[in-house]
Amino acid sequence: MLAVLRALRSEIVGAGPLDPLLADPETTDVLVNAFDEVWVDRGAGPQRAPVTFPDDAAVRRLAQRLANTAGRRLDDASPYVDARLPDGTRLHAVLKPIAVRGTCLSLRVPRRTAMGLPDLVRAGALAPTCADLLRAVVAARVAFLVSGGAGTGKTTLLGALLSTAHPAERLVLIEDSAELNPRHAHVVRLESRPPNIEGAGEVTLRDLVRQALRMRPDRIVVGEVRGAEVTELLAALNTGAEGGCGTVHANSAEDVPARLEALAATAGLTRDALHSQLAAALDVVVHLVRDRDGLRRIAEIHVLDRDPTGRVRPVPALIMERSTSPRPGPGYARLCALLTGWWRP
Repeated sequence: MLAVLRALRSEIVGAGPLDPLLADPETTDVLVNAFDEVWVDRGAGPQRAPVTFPDDAAVRRLAQRLANTAGRRLDDASPYVDARLPDGTRLHAVLKPIAVRGTCLSLRVPRRTAMGLPDLVRAGALAPTCADLLRAVVAARVAFLVSGGAGTGKTTLLGALLSTAHPAERLVLIEDSAELNPRHAHVVRLESRPPNIEGAGEVTLRDLVRQALRMRPDRIVVGEVRGAEVTELLAALNTGAEGGCGTVHANSAEDVPARLEALAATAGLTRDALHSQLAAALDVVVHLVRDRDGLRRIAEIHVLDRDPTGRVRPVPALIMERSTSPRPGPGYARLCALLTGWWRP
């Protein structure tokens, strides 16, 4: 009887067969590719889970119920959704027939506790000397971006870095889905909002960056720069808002300027204008990778410099390999100059 009651409760208010996976403190992602194919990532990459649903209708019901919990619509007229559940879990779902094999469900589980730089050092994500350098980057109020592919730990690293900011600083965090959780005394969180069924009421990241400028921020943080808001962020960093930061998807640090060019183009900003603002606004790019064994780590730190044509180009300052100590690159001297008085090599 108790087992039946637990199953009913899980079906009505929980995540059904996914509940045991989501309850595991090691779980970072649960991925449903079809009713009979479920994968779980516990930090070492996705692995097949011994969990199935009765049929696609059961997956669809779960996806729609979770979407309703987040106040979002998911049906044939709106067959996909991206939302944050009340417990902070990131939900993405796509219904059949858009998802050919059946309803797809992706759940990204937030960490139970925020990770600090010491935690990342213990996890092997960076060396102790690199942690000291990044603390100095934050203390010196150097503007920086954390780049990397999906699932490389950009948000986790950014939250850890923000935790080292001076307690008196006012941090204004701007995100599509509130995921940053720095251990800091003075944090203001702003979250974007999609339009309602009538297409009204949308609040974009671009809108929130403008509002943040009026909130007396010491640091403006954009959780992920993914669209036209890049122009407002660069403008903010060029008007005295020192120490601003954010994350951006990029295959390598060298690709960051090209990625920002593409984003700025959606706002009508020309390439020359983007590079002029970028040169004055940002100083450092910290790039993350995820190795084949699942380890998320910092691979390189670049400084931004202008070439003779006026284009901004990332210059390697510190390169990290798993088997060797961090080694300096051509931009190391410039990085040291940026951190003068805050870090001693």
